[in-house]
Amino acid sequence: MSYRGDHNFLLENTDYTEHKGVDFSKHTTEELENLWRKTLKAGMHGLCFSMYEDGQKPGDIITEAQVERRINIIKPYTKWVRSFSCIEGNECVARIAHKHGLKTMVGAWLSDDLEKNEEEIEALIALAKEGCVDIAAVGNEVLYRNELTEEQLLDYIYLVKEALPDIPVGYVDAYYEFSHHPKITEACDVILSNCYPYWEGCDIDHSLNHMQQMFGQASHAAQGKRVIITETGWPSHGTNLKGAFPSRENAIKYFINAQAWSSTANIEMFYFSSFDEAWKVGPEGDVGAYWGLWDKDEKLKF
Repeated sequence: MSYRGDHNFLLENTDYTEHKGVDFSKHTTEELENLWRKTLKAGMHGLCFSMYEDGQKPGDIITEAQVERRINIIKPYTKWVRSFSCIEGNECVARIAHKHGLKTMVGAWLSDDLEKNEEEIEALIALAKEGCVDIAAVGNEVLYRNELTEEQLLDYIYLVKEALPDIPVGYVDAYYEFSHHPKITEACDVILSNCYPYWEGCDIDHSLNHMQQMFGQASHAAQGKRVIITETGWPSHGTNLKGAFPSRENAIKYFINAQAWSSTANIEMFYFSSFDEAWKVGPEGDVGAYWGLWDKDEKLKF
């Protein structure tokens, strides 16, 4: 079974508003979990693919078998899958997703390792020429991490655009970077914007409106170009960041509101993420391991 967009997202609750979302005060915990499952079953535009099983980390070689297993788990719920790299087994994501009828946003992971960047770019172009890439993402938050200059990133973007003239090419970063880097925005065919109210310390009650404002800033910078939310989500466990508190209930609320808005406003959105990944505890603090809709053992959380 695969999700083909034949489900109509009909939020049965009449207490949804554009900026505030659902009035969750009317729901018990059990009702929230039921609504979360109903929302998931209705399907979504896109889902970020979590590669790594417990005990694995970036740099480990990933097998086709584990990618196939995880694609089979998520494919009833999403039309698109987003991958983050094109080497070390990550290339299997695009091939297997396409085999199962899913569309793909395929990322080349860029960093200050210029030799590995060349491998990523060559692999991205090769995958696209195989017919496995629907949108090419050249880099992810590499400006935010200050690992490449704007000029270096532009060179990579134009290289891929020249090689793949029939495929939309973009760059993924925090929503505000497209205002700060108009040359990057101009170079992109599509604006790929990460929008995380959690990482800005926003409380859950105002998180939907905050995400809408993030999307609005990226759209203003895009000047009419297609804008896709490439990451948004809420952790289900961990330490709070200012007014943003990770919890099962808040993760449920955020997912429901994000999907309701995505559907009603026709926003292309990739939810982050599919599965919990334990290796992220280090880079992102204790919340890093708890962004999935499924846990690290591939079981639905709620």
